[in-house]
Amino acid sequence: MSSPYHTLLGSKMDPSDIDEFLTRTGVGVLSMSVDGVPYGVPLSFGYDGDSLYFLFVGRSTKLKKERYAEQSRQASFAAFDVDPDGSWRSAIVAGPIDRITPNRWDTARAALADNAFESDLLGEHDIEEHPNVWALDIEERSGRVVGSD
Repeated sequence: MSSPYHTLLGSKMDPSDIDEFLTRTGVGVLSMSVDGVPYGVPLSFGYDGDSLYFLFVGRSTKLKKERYAEQSRQASFAAFDVDPDGSWRSAIVAGPIDRITPNRWDTARAALADNAFESDLLGEHDIEEHPNVWALDIEERSGRVVGSD
């Protein structure tokens, strides 16, 4: 018997459904906290099955998201999708976030090319020479779904 709250709570997604969802979604909210002050920022991302990759671009010389990422030990990321028929999916992943090293650049570039949305700010930044790419290495994942594709 279905609960009257089923459309609010959804059903648990299995790991393969979470992977598929993260692979095709490409956008969500990165949440970090420094000294008890939370910060959430909508970002596009790339996903390789183990990590999410984010390209930090912006107009300021010291990005707030970069400051938070440098000082946060853990981060979480929520991706979601709501259809007009009322069905929805969401996935939350969590783990440490760090700026990538040059040996991860090819992996990050491929993941970003697969499903990240291209920012109109890319032309203002030299991402080939100085990529400001961060990786959230996934230690925890969960997902919920209501309705079907």
